[in-house]
Amino acid sequence: MASQYDVIVLGSGPGGYVAAIRCAQLGLKTAIVERENLGGICLNWGCIPTKALLRSAEIFHYMQNAGDYGLKAQGIEADLDAVVKRSRGVAKQLNQGIGHLMKKNKITVHMGEGTLTSPTALTVKGDKGEEKLTARNVIVATGARARDLPFAPADGKRIWTYRHAMTPSQMPDKLLVVGSGAIGIEFASFYNDMGADVTVVEMLDRVVPVEDHEVSAFLEKSLTKQGMTIMTGASVESLEVGAKGVTATIKGKDGKVQKTEFSHVISAIGIVPNTENIGLEKTGAKMDRGFIQIDPYGRTAAKGLWAIGDCTPGPWLAHKASHEGVSAAEAIAQEMGNTDVHPHALNRNNIPGCTYCHPQIASVGMTEAKAKEAGYTVKVGNFPFIGNGKAIALGEAEGFIKTVFDAKTGELLGAHMIGAEVTELIQGYTVGKTLETTEAELGQTVFPHPTLSEMMHESVLSAYGKALHI
Repeated sequence: MASQYDVIVLGSGPGGYVAAIRCAQLGLKTAIVERENLGGICLNWGCIPTKALLRSAEIFHYMQNAGDYGLKAQGIEADLDAVVKRSRGVAKQLNQGIGHLMKKNKITVHMGEGTLTSPTALTVKGDKGEEKLTARNVIVATGARARDLPFAPADGKRIWTYRHAMTPSQMPDKLLVVGSGAIGIEFASFYNDMGADVTVVEMLDRVVPVEDHEVSAFLEKSLTKQGMTIMTGASVESLEVGAKGVTATIKGKDGKVQKTEFSHVISAIGIVPNTENIGLEKTGAKMDRGFIQIDPYGRTAAKGLWAIGDCTPGPWLAHKASHEGVSAAEAIAQEMGNTDVHPHALNRNNIPGCTYCHPQIASVGMTEAKAKEAGYTVKVGNFPFIGNGKAIALGEAEGFIKTVFDAKTGELLGAHMIGAEVTELIQGYTVGKTLETTEAELGQTVFPHPTLSEMMHESVLSAYGKALHI
């Protein structure tokens, strides 16, 4: 006899578990199916444990530079095993927290491999054998995994994905990072701060290529100053794994080919959606390059089947997945007769992006170049960290904040930051964009002193020739 639900969520990452909670809050009988760890990749092998690693590296960096703050510290050493142990402990704590939330919201958890048999039914193979589940609605939230280099799949020993890089068996002496997106740059930053000799190879003409060109240029200069080797417009042609390392054949932007020895390689060239072998071919859902196609609320082409998160078109971010989960849950509740809920479509222009390297990067909305391509006449403001008292007091005077406005209407089109704690500042601009704020409201807002947030105000003023501290 199949277990019956109003909603079954396949996958318990930041999209899936949030969708399940919102469904339960709306009075829907809800189940979640997970094959590995509650919390998915984000909580167990992605967003959270990597930030724990980066925090350890950040503190290690400060300790090594204690003299800059009038302090003395000697015999500073890093214990990689202890750093990794702390990171795994943080992940375990949050994993247990998700289990608590499932119980609190009376969500039934089925641990095992879920396979769709129709848009609204699936089987789960786990320790208890095979279970059959049916529901009025199914939300697919199966996420994605790291993309392997086609000529050199990760072996976990010398060639790593992000998952291997989080639990290294040894500290790399000389590390090659292939790809300079958020994942690649974060691991490059972590291992560089921990003492590895790091080289980053990026096929495109600049690092973090989705960011504003000024941010990319500033980051490359900063990483180079920190001792990294940055190769843009370059490609890794082959990798030969030996007993003691990896020989990489790299083609530079000048077309010249060189062979270089590395102890380890991290592949950070993108993701592959987890949409194979889950029965989607039996549902009628439409696919594009492996990603499930959805409407703004998460509906697929198959009635009763929904999809959210990294198995759908990007951006592939945890907070985007969570937001989609809420939208889908509320749309389902509305379809099932709840007239008190008002689902909201996701506006991709208002999704912030964060990269937790050193210095940090954060952005929302259009870059200057994209705004001009879209036909806008723009006003651009730029304010440096060196002009902010709090940044100087913190010893973090590296970076800037850039804002882009529509010159005709004053609409905030985009904001781009690089520097200390900008990942905590970007939400101010994100709220502003969601409220359709113009430069007038931002310019008239009172920002507290002394704070880093004052730079946000100054950047807005700068766009209109009113900056006060530069």
